[in-house]
Amino acid sequence: MRGQPQVLFNTGEIEIWPRGLLRAHGNQDARVLARARHVLRRKRDGRYLAADLPEGVLPMVERLPREPGIGDALDLLDAIHAAPPARARAMASDVDQLPLSRLQERLHQLGLDEARYAAETGLELVPEPTRLSLAGFDRYRRPLWLAAPAARAWDHLRRAAWADGIALEAISGYRSHAYQLGIFQRKRDRGQDMARILAVNAAPGFSEHHSGLALDLSCPGEPPAEESFESTPAFEWLRGNAAAHGFHMSYPRDNPHGIIYEPWHWRFKDA
Repeated sequence: MRGQPQVLFNTGEIEIWPRGLLRAHGNQDARVLARARHVLRRKRDGRYLAADLPEGVLPMVERLPREPGIGDALDLLDAIHAAPPARARAMASDVDQLPLSRLQERLHQLGLDEARYAAETGLELVPEPTRLSLAGFDRYRRPLWLAAPAARAWDHLRRAAWADGIALEAISGYRSHAYQLGIFQRKRDRGQDMARILAVNAAPGFSEHHSGLALDLSCPGEPPAEESFESTPAFEWLRGNAAAHGFHMSYPRDNPHGIIYEPWHWRFKDA
């Protein structure tokens, strides 16, 4: 595996993480993760399901065979091991997309109708990539996953800003449909109504973060996801230079989607 890019392989229900990027939840986890080539991680809650060890797959939960989507994940893991190095590198840069499975179920949990929401907002359904590239780490030292073209563009953007004396920090990148659903559920549990949540977050399946092409950005000392970011030299630099690297602000003031003004949210659009 040495010399190959760090890649997150994606299935509908489960992510396959490369070694060395996940934090142990205890001593037993630490011993397993230290030896794992990959870790299978449940997307909806981040639970570690199994470790891919040199001697085989070690379950990290009871009744692993009953885990939704485990067959697809294990088949993909076999394909990863079977691929020669050249194919493994190609798999890392492919940008195939997952089917939009279980989307209606997730929207139904929130009381949302897919067609009505799309018509009212003008937002499009966003599939998840089957592979994402490690694009460094965010402000909180979490792995930052992006589609391969966006990962390369982010590296160029960040370096260009640094050369001009501007430090850019990523706050978040790729988010799965399941993770987006969790954001909504947690906010509802705190008493927020749906209208308020939808003004800030796109519904599951409609967020640009699902594509692996969108970044939330900030700079040192600036709180995350606040309109005050527009008053920073970093934002001024982005306004003048981001487009040259393929990044564009998705939600300016009075945008037609009903999303609040987000000077921190930038999406890579391949020319």
